[in-house]
Amino acid sequence: MFNDLAENVDAYNKFYESFSKNLKLGIHEDSTNRAKIAKLLRYNSTKSGDDQTSLEDYVGRMKENQPGIYYITGESKRSVETSPFLERLKKKGYEVLFMVDPVDEYAIQQLKEFDGKKLLSASKEGLKIEEDEEEKKAFEEAKAKTEGLCKLMKEVLDDKVEKVVVSNRLADSPCCLVTGEYGWSANMERIMKAQALRDTSQSAHMSSKKTMEVNPTNSIVKALREKADADQSDKTVKDLIWLLYDTSLLTSGFSLDEPSTFASRIHRLVKLGLSIDDDDDEEVEDMEDLPPMEDLDEGESAMEQVD
Repeated sequence: MFNDLAENVDAYNKFYESFSKNLKLGIHEDSTNRAKIAKLLRYNSTKSGDDQTSLEDYVGRMKENQPGIYYITGESKRSVETSPFLERLKKKGYEVLFMVDPVDEYAIQQLKEFDGKKLLSASKEGLKIEEDEEEKKAFEEAKAKTEGLCKLMKEVLDDKVEKVVVSNRLADSPCCLVTGEYGWSANMERIMKAQALRDTSQSAHMSSKKTMEVNPTNSIVKALREKADADQSDKTVKDLIWLLYDTSLLTSGFSLDEPSTFASRIHRLVKLGLSIDDDDDEEVEDMEDLPPMEDLDEGESAMEQVD
């Protein structure tokens, strides 16, 4: 019956709209029929436009030597379409499935592969993206120059991240935060935090390990690297590292640890851009954990230094 229904696109779309959650729960709970149910799943993707695609059709479009079926989970189609995790994959011409239903997070824990192809999360650690020899050489050169900055970033961020590494995952963004292959994604962490009766001990274990991946070719990273190489004690460098961490939390789908502290850092950069002296501001808060920005050379703003 399902196969007949699937051949009638309009009828199947109506059926799927009503029963997609049931099918995905079937993936999670029914190991015997998991492979059959997987054929009935439909997702939007980076190449499907307003339509949805089946896993079978996706596999039929896969590039030669593609290591698996790429997917990304998130709160909504809109939120994942602009994710930094898609940048390099899209440039390479890979299709990525959008899994934006909360139940997808549970289903994907059980659906490890389809038609012999592994399902690969675009936001998890260990994502490998093929490069030609010229790309590999350029990346290794940039990586060597940036490893010192990564070490400094880890020292500044301390236990906020497990490690800071150079990565070829990104194309345009300066950095992102990824989770371990077997840990929760940012979206799953958001779902679990929203559950009133969640197991807090499990939450701490599953959501604690984040890796910051740095794009060594990004202009912000290059400028920050040069600034840190010139003077690692420069107080501005520390502020900028924290800002990169906070913005990476947001763009990678996590929630901010301390929104008010993030806002204060942004306000301080705005003041620098407007040449406002904190000494003249009667409403300056006590910011002991945020050291004052390093005095800049006359006529040059912090914004220009990291542009």
